Amino acid sequence: MRSRNHTRWATRVGAMALGVAVVAALAGCGGQQGATKLDTKANVSLTMWTGQDSGAEKLIEKLAAKFEKLHPNVSLNVSPGASSTEDLLQKLSASFAGGNYPDVSYAFGSWASELESSGRTLDITDKVADPSVKWSEFTEAAQQTARPTGKKTIGFPAVVDNISLLYNKTVFDNAGVAYPTDDWTWDDFRAAAKQLTDPAKKIYGYAYSVSGSEDTTWQFWPHLWQNGGSILSEDGTKSAFDSEAGKKSLTFLRDMAVNDKSVYLDQTDTKYGQLFTSNAIGMITSGPWQLYDLGVGKTKYGVTILPGTDGKHTTVSGPDIWALFDHKDVNRAHWAYEWVKFLTDPAQDEQFNVGYGNLPLRASEVNSAAFKKKVAENPGLEIMAQNSKNATIARPTVAGYNGLSAAIGDAISQVLQGKGTVDDALKTAAAKADKALKDK
Repeated sequence: MRSRNHTRWATRVGAMALGVAVVAALAGCGGQQGATKLDTKANVSLTMWTGQDSGAEKLIEKLAAKFEKLHPNVSLNVSPGASSTEDLLQKLSASFAGGNYPDVSYAFGSWASELESSGRTLDITDKVADPSVKWSEFTEAAQQTARPTGKKTIGFPAVVDNISLLYNKTVFDNAGVAYPTDDWTWDDFRAAAKQLTDPAKKIYGYAYSVSGSEDTTWQFWPHLWQNGGSILSEDGTKSAFDSEAGKKSLTFLRDMAVNDKSVYLDQTDTKYGQLFTSNAIGMITSGPWQLYDLGVGKTKYGVTILPGTDGKHTTVSGPDIWALFDHKDVNRAHWAYEWVKFLTDPAQDEQFNVGYGNLPLRASEVNSAAFKKKVAENPGLEIMAQNSKNATIARPTVAGYNGLSAAIGDAISQVLQGKGTVDDALKTAAAKADKALKDK
């Protein structure tokens, strides 16, 4: 499985820009007509690009062999597709031109709108409406990502995650502060961070990335959403974060960092996790990828949902998808759908996502023996799975998101370091973001 660490967010957003122009230019290219009448017994050969490393690749190949055994007329040609997941978008763009694109490919959720606009994706909306698919078991954010414009469903969720509140029990115990609870407000959070901070010992209550990367940005979105704000306008053509909700959210973080001095400001995106593991930071907001390092470091920690605003504990999620592509062949389309449906069914997902320590794709998997085994290895994973219900809003998948993310990320970073005002920073960021959305 590709590493689910926080530094990957900047990479996946940047990769999106590589294929923007190429995908758009190739949207009108046509292909040869295949079977027009469904024959479920006809021999079919499908190509799948997994975007995975060797360990996960072998697991998918094993599941593919199982599917082939159930359906002897189907041949699945499974490969990573590119040297890294980040290179898949460029590879897809080139394959659209040559007509040799796959039937199924792993795709970062941030690519979804581009892929839909390529004109190459299938629309499986009617199929997933079948009650037997149990589409509602996927998180709302994952469903929205697979339907980037709300018009077509271009695939199935592949990987889901979210950020929760992790707290270091050693830091809390030493400071005599009560552990966070699932009904905490952000005011409770701020008060605890101040109590935990000890400048003499270089201990901070909280940590925040000020690298300006997507890690900086996506930590901000739950604040914005909980305060009633939006990232984009309803039509998706302009930014909407320069609002009262945006100002309230950034002011809150600024006051913690500048006035309270309770926030460790990380320029690298990597140090705060290490400092949390070594008992120098009391709280971080992070995801499932953090738990392995905490286990290795023998850190005493706890996990709960994010603090809330007016009872809302909205979190951010970055779901990826299995995108399905149209070859104008009803037999290939049928079996591509059946294969990915099989792959994302609970029995197989417990071997793939759960087996690798990711969150289960479906809500029904949280009670499975496989997931309970992973929880025993990584305590707190069950809380993160429960937190999936708070992943109700998807991050935008529009082509201009990378420019928007860079603009707001820089604004957040500057303000948290005491440079400039909240109002000016958001106004400047909005102008840059709107240009990025216009020039996409």
